Amino acid sequence: MNTNTLFDNTEVAFALKNDAQLERAYFLFKMISHQPLVRIGTAATNFALKANLPVEGLIRSTVFDHFCGGVSEEDCLPVIDKMFTKGVSSVLDYSVEGKEEEATFDEARDKILKIIKFADEKEAMPIVVFKPTGFGRFYLYQKKGEGKEFTTVEQKEWSRIVARFDAVCRLAKEKDVEVLIDGEESWMQDAADDLCETMMRKYNQNKPIVYNTLQTYRWDRFDYLKGIHERAKTQNFTVGFKIVRGAYMEKERDRAEDKGYPSPICETKKATDDNFNSCMTYILNNLNSISLFIGTHNEQSCYLAMDLMSQLGIDKKDNNVWFGQLYGMSDHLSFNLAEQGYNVAKYVPFGPVKDVMPYLIRRAEENTSVAGQTSRELNLLKLEKARRKL
Repeated sequence: MNTNTLFDNTEVAFALKNDAQLERAYFLFKMISHQPLVRIGTAATNFALKANLPVEGLIRSTVFDHFCGGVSEEDCLPVIDKMFTKGVSSVLDYSVEGKEEEATFDEARDKILKIIKFADEKEAMPIVVFKPTGFGRFYLYQKKGEGKEFTTVEQKEWSRIVARFDAVCRLAKEKDVEVLIDGEESWMQDAADDLCETMMRKYNQNKPIVYNTLQTYRWDRFDYLKGIHERAKTQNFTVGFKIVRGAYMEKERDRAEDKGYPSPICETKKATDDNFNSCMTYILNNLNSISLFIGTHNEQSCYLAMDLMSQLGIDKKDNNVWFGQLYGMSDHLSFNLAEQGYNVAKYVPFGPVKDVMPYLIRRAEENTSVAGQTSRELNLLKLEKARRKL
């Protein structure tokens, strides 16, 4: 099959969707394609949830079931098992965000520890993930990154964050489950990067267990990648990176303008694409000491990765290279890559409907703002509907 048409195979892409699910997906993306509708829907949903109106059932049967695996890890099992029949693994993503209490941070840590034990027993779940701010207050990362002195109370709080990171990475090492640490806003990321590097130094001795995230819409990330790679070589540890384009662009640009510092974001979409591809190429050329999780919904980047793997003689099943997409999106990439024999994992968000709403709203907004994302999904769903004569 010509690789440039590989992702047009809708029969493979939507093999797991029955006719009703295909129609639902088409309906959802059709709704998402109208920007004003997303804004109104978002406001209405937020209001309904805050006012305790009975909308959970409706959300659950539409947008939630399309983009999420379930309300608990057990609830996700049918989704995990079903995808694995097609060679697609799952990364369970506890998508509860924006909490600020110590008890919530401990709860998030316990949830990840539970998922690691869960993953240890399931071949379909080789990887887990968490957000740094799931384990501690944003403000502390920011203050630490700015090099400001902590108060005694803050120092104790920071020590608890480090302990949560350590507990998760230690168990992951013990169970041989890889752990991806998500990237967040640039003004808290320095402290998170340092903490990730500390964990890599400690737990990535023989093979990468801990992966940090490179958000390549930041123009400084290629230099950061080369810097940590040099340190890893001299200090004898391996590095793992998930590479993504990035998720906080408007927020980053607005803050930079507001505070009068240069924007950390690449000037153009092309510059971001080039940066992503440069980071990916660099890692693939140094696979003996850096491992790679390619988090992308971009077809060209996938084709480039496949070409490079072929040129460099990297086995499709080499555990140092994984492709990843979000559940409910870009099935044409995930399932066709898996069909071709590559390592593929879907990020499967889960959590109570109410708590996962901020995540779902961000997905809807992201889909409307990324040029061509929604129309591509709609086009492929339309082709598959025609193929099935629906």
